[in-house]
Amino acid sequence: MTYLDFRGGMYSFEVFSTRDIEKLFPKFDSRRLVEWQHKGYIQKLINKWYIFGDIPMNEQLRFRISNCLHRPSYVSLESALSHYGLIPEAVYSVQNITTRKTITYETVAGTFNYRSIKAHLFFGYEVDNSQKIPVLIASPEKAILDYLYLNHQLNTTGDIEGLRLNLATFNEIINKDRLTSYAACFESNTLNKRLKLLSKINNHADTF
Repeated sequence: MTYLDFRGGMYSFEVFSTRDIEKLFPKFDSRRLVEWQHKGYIQKLINKWYIFGDIPMNEQLRFRISNCLHRPSYVSLESALSHYGLIPEAVYSVQNITTRKTITYETVAGTFNYRSIKAHLFFGYEVDNSQKIPVLIASPEKAILDYLYLNHQLNTTGDIEGLRLNLATFNEIINKDRLTSYAACFESNTLNKRLKLLSKINNHADTF
């Protein structure tokens, strides 16, 4: 098989695994992967996962990579909050929620962090089809709750204010009924206290 044949079949995947290759090319010789890495045609992310060397990197592709490397997972926490414009900072590593173990991958495409959560709390994510590759990402409400739940240092209004939430955007896009409904699923008094602190900050903001 030539590289052009391989590229023609696999390029639309953008992120692909050895299993994806085997499905499309059952007789594929895996030694080609090593050869094409040396030539810079493809890049290895982690064991069994690859991208093409010339593929343009952007947020959507990094999110797609994060979905693939550690399954099941969805983009959340600071990455989702930044994506929705809820926090001002750009987030250079992709933050994810998973039901598997907490882990970090350092790759040629960036750093991908995964925080473990109980299986019954693995919900509240959506499929973003706004671009050609689908991405699993927390809803704005779930991203807020995941962050408040997993960051144990958030105990005062000052701690919550340190997140620098854009309250104008918060009040525009957050569905308060959904936020309350999702929060109840956590059955966490600590989370509820942090939500009350956030509500207090919101109610006393100068812009409202």
